Amino acid sequence: MLAMFFWAFVVGGLFCVIGQLLFDVAKLTPGHTLSLMVVAGAVLDGLGLYEPLMDFAGAGATVPISSFGNSLVHGAMQEAQAHGIIGIITGMFEVTSSGISSAIIFAFIGALLFKAKG
Repeated sequence: MLAMFFWAFVVGGLFCVIGQLLFDVAKLTPGHTLSLMVVAGAVLDGLGLYEPLMDFAGAGATVPISSFGNSLVHGAMQEAQAHGIIGIITGMFEVTSSGISSAIIFAFIGALLFKAKG
């Protein structure tokens, strides 16, 4: 159990280090860094490497934004096998819709409960 926490911390930390290096060394904007991390997760899933990483690192690989790219590609590939070309489009939305819906709902509730400083 302790090893699981250790590897989740190490892998999650490596994602953070990569993101920080993209900010500091490559001088990328937050939007570019975010997009690059999502695309990296998508490419790793397309190559079949993200699933073993999630099995190994647990939350260290499922919490970072790269997991969103993994979810997009994973859903598209599953639905493409089941429904053909139309499954590529529907699969991305089917797998990620609960997370996106939750973010919208909680952001709305937060906006109702708290006053923004401007």
